[in-house]
Amino acid sequence: MSEAGEIIIIKKKAAHGEHHGGAWKVAYADFVTAMMALFIVLWLMNSSKQIQEAVGGYFKDPRGTSKVVGTNKNGGGVFVALKKEDMSKLKQTLLQSIHHLDPTDKLKNQIEITITPEGLRIELMESAKGTFFELGSAKPTPALVDLLKLLSHELGKLPNNLSIEGHTDSKPYSASRTYDNWDLSSDRANEARRMMQNEGLRAGQVSQVRGFADQRLRVPQNPEDPSNRRISLIVQYQIMDSSEVAPKIAMANTHVTRGQN
Repeated sequence: MSEAGEIIIIKKKAAHGEHHGGAWKVAYADFVTAMMALFIVLWLMNSSKQIQEAVGGYFKDPRGTSKVVGTNKNGGGVFVALKKEDMSKLKQTLLQSIHHLDPTDKLKNQIEITITPEGLRIELMESAKGTFFELGSAKPTPALVDLLKLLSHELGKLPNNLSIEGHTDSKPYSASRTYDNWDLSSDRANEARRMMQNEGLRAGQVSQVRGFADQRLRVPQNPEDPSNRRISLIVQYQIMDSSEVAPKIAMANTHVTRGQN
């Protein structure tokens, strides 16, 4: 107390920033989120169309009720939506590629592509002169070699498994009891598998190789019709449990990011 009876109050100054609160944390979190979103957008802009479709499909359908999936079983590539309309697009792509290989359409009557409950079926049918295999042999013709090379490059891009079937007509192969139509159909299917695996199919993509002899005739009313002798390639529908969708897309993101570093 001073001599005049005045009361002097001394106030201490608080240090700066002592009571700023947590507002800065919210702003920082917003900034980090915005930066992460920016990096994701930039990554997607430079990613393949398949990755964009897979990621977009997940956000459109996070519960996985449609057939949109992530990476394949080997961790490479990306699964795409495998509805019937997608198989129709694949069919058109294959037909266009075959037309470029065969612009005069000489093989038009020997190739048939249809959508079945099992998947996309590609039938390579023989003619009376032997279009794809030498008569009575599993030795491929140049036409088959070129065609399977093309199909291998196209189908090897897909996550779908393939099954390969060999078929013959009902004409007995020969008088030999040690080799018959069962052997011929199996050998032709196996030869097609070997060529396709050497030309672009992924390891393990072929799930089945089957020889049916004359048990599944294409023209039952004419058992010896040349078109009964054929190789069938079936692009199987890909099915994955919906609970695996999110983890698989995360794996795809990791895989692509590592590949770009």
